[in-house]
Parts: sequence; C-alpha cells; structure tokens
Amino acid sequence: MKKTASGPQRRENPLSRERITEAAIELLDHSGEGGLTFRALSERLATGAGAIYWHIANRSDLLTAACDAMVARTLKANAIGATPAATIRGIALGMFDAIDGHPWLGSALIHSAGQLPMVRVFESIGHQVRELGVPNEEQWGVACALLNYILGVGGQNAANTQFAKARNLDRSHFLDAVSTMWSQLNPDEYPFAHSVAGHLRVHDDRNDFLTGIDLILKGAESPRQLRPALHESGNS
Repeated sequence: MKKTASGPQRRENPLSRERITEAAIELLDHSGEGGLTFRALSERLATGAGAIYWHIANRSDLLTAACDAMVARTLKANAIGATPAATIRGIALGMFDAIDGHPWLGSALIHSAGQLPMVRVFESIGHQVRELGVPNEEQWGVACALLNYILGVGGQNAANTQFAKARNLDRSHFLDAVSTMWSQLNPDEYPFAHSVAGHLRVHDDRNDFLTGIDLILKGAESPRQLRPALHESGNS
C-alpha cells in the first residue's frame, strides 16, 4: 500500500551552496534585499534554517554569494571582445544591464568592497587596461575610474528605474515633463540646460553610459595626454 506523504513537501535534490545561492537570487529579484531572509529562503527550499546555515554562514555571506554568482555569469557572457577597448565596453554594458535588471546588485556590490564580487569586476577591467598599453603607474587610476563609473552610473540608473516603478511613472511622460520645464528656463541663466532640453526628451540611458566609458578609454589610450593631467591634479 502506497504511503501518503504528510507534512510539508521536502526537497528532492540535495541541498548545496549553489542551490541556496540561486534561490537567494530569485528572492532578491522578487522581493528586493529586504525580502532576503533565512525564513523565506527555508520556505522556498523546503528545508530548515539549520540546513542552510551548514552551507552559508549568515545573511551577509548569502548576499555576497548571490552577488558573486551574478557578477561571474555577467562577466562570462560579456568579457570577450575583438580588442581590449571592446572588451571593456562589453564588461561595462553587461554590468550596466545586470544592475538594471537586478536592482539589488548595485548595492550588494558596493557593500562587498574588497570581496570576491568586486575583485572579479576589478580584475576583468584591470587586465584589459594593461592590454591597452596604459603605463604601469597609471593602470590603477584608469581601472578605478572605470570601476567607479560603472558602479556609480549603473547604480543610479537602477535607482531611477525603481523610483519610477514605485510611483507608477511612465518614462516618456516623465522625461517630456522635465524637458518642457527645462525649455522654459531662462536661457541667459541656464544656457546649457535650455539648449539640451529637447535631447533630454529622447535620450537613451545605455548610449549615454557608453559615451562616458568611451571618454575614459580615449584618455586611457592617450597616455601622453593623460599623464600631465594626472600629475597636475596630484600636485594641486
């Protein structure tokens, strides 16, 4: 006679750090960082918290593991280009899209400073900076500029997206309203903002992001022009 299962459905696959991490990513995508709790994770995995603690030390470790998994797969999919500059653009845009699609990722990266997720990104960028032929004494500054730009702009873009979603704002309507406001500014007091008001209405965030990457790369690929600027800044 077949026995009838009683109690909650138990997991069929063995628990592993990888399974826990993937479940954590699903929770983060669905509920944000605030929804990542061991209780919610236990329910999703149909197991007890004690079994999870066997693989994951604490919530901080869990968030770092989820962040690292996302970074690793993003870099694997985007860190191949015909040239070092093309590879950097691919890494940058891949991270921009990953942070946009997983808004918790930007914050998790910032809070994992010095840990493996951040090291992965920094190493990938730094290797390509070397391949560009940037002088040794300037590689740190160029790699940091790229990393800070990617995380800063990517994080801000994700924050803007979440702000709009939380308030049910339509992007095109919002930009149209801001563009109209800028166009009505006094052109003598705000000449630049007034002149680009129309561009604000139709701008593309990803293209604007890549423009910034290209500006950094242009300086990195012209070390003779970059070096005096760096030295002058350091001596000021």
